[in-house]
Formats: sequence, C-alpha cells, structure tokens
Amino acid sequence: MAFKENYDKACEDVFDELRRTMASIDPKSLEQLTEEILKADQVFFVGVGRVMLALQCVCKRLAHLGIKAHYVGEITEPAITKNDLLIVGSGSGGSLFPLGIAKKARAAVDCRIVHIGSNPNSEMKDICDFMVRIPVRTKFYLEDEIDSCQPMTSLFEQSVLLLGDILAKMIIEEKQLDMKSLWQYHANLE
Repeated sequence: MAFKENYDKACEDVFDELRRTMASIDPKSLEQLTEEILKADQVFFVGVGRVMLALQCVCKRLAHLGIKAHYVGEITEPAITKNDLLIVGSGSGGSLFPLGIAKKARAAVDCRIVHIGSNPNSEMKDICDFMVRIPVRTKFYLEDEIDSCQPMTSLFEQSVLLLGDILAKMIIEEKQLDMKSLWQYHANLE
C-alpha cells in the first residue's frame, strides 16, 4: 500500500475512534462538569504525562474565556480554596501524583473534585465528587472499554483535549460570549 493510502486509512481509523468515544461520554456528567467550572472561583487541573499536556490545553482555553484556570505545579499557582474546582485527569485513576493531589485537596480544603478518566472502579472514585468517564482502552483492559488501534492511551489524551474544546464552545454559546472580545484574554507577548 502506498504512503497516501496508509495515511488516509490511519486518519479514518483515528477519526472513527474519536467519533465513537465522544458519543459514548455521558452528557449528564458533561453538563455537571460545565456547571462546576462556571460556578467555581478558580479551576485547577492535575495529571501527568500526555494527559497533563492535554489538560494544560484545556486550562489555557478556559483562561481564554475569562475563567481563572491553573494547572498544579505551575510557577504562579495560587492556593486552592473550598470555592474552587480540581479536575483530575487520569485514565486509570491510579496515577500516583494526580491521586495524591486529589487526596491532598480533599483533606486540605474540601473543594469540589472531578475525575476525568476511564476506570470507574479506581481509588479516585472514593475521593472525587463525580466522574466524567471517557470509556477508552486503559492499561487494565476493562471489558467495556473502547479499543484503539493507536499506541497506549493516545485515544484518551486526544479525547480529553477535544472534550475541553467542545465544552469551551458550548460555554461560549451558553454565555453568549462575543468571540472577538475573547482576544482580550489571549497572550499578547508573542
């Protein structure tokens, strides 16, 4: 098969996985997540690896909407309070750092905590207020996970990024934000 045919097939496979995955996320959990984001004084994100990179993109997009958004570990990270929201990204729900931060937030300030992940039976379920489940392949190979032809957890990370952009679009529409005015929140030292 020629490179072009291989590329077209790979695109088709990835897009199909993403369509199936995004359609499988419970809309009620997304509505609840959106409500939590909008009512929080600040929104914090924590994850590791490629999940954290995807969450950093979501964090930046929310900041573009005028929402005070931070990721755990940034040099200018403020204190989290009980009026804030912590969004924990972990497909397995067992990654040491995100799990530890969720436990610390629960014990220290008892803020709202949401887990975006795939494994509904992880230790995270006892810490978080609710879960947004993206039911894709994890290292545990749970029976109801959407399988992927992509390496490791690529489908989860892609879904987190797309989910953030989709929710941002919905927030813009719900709050009737003027797209042009959003540029006031965009970095201008570039």
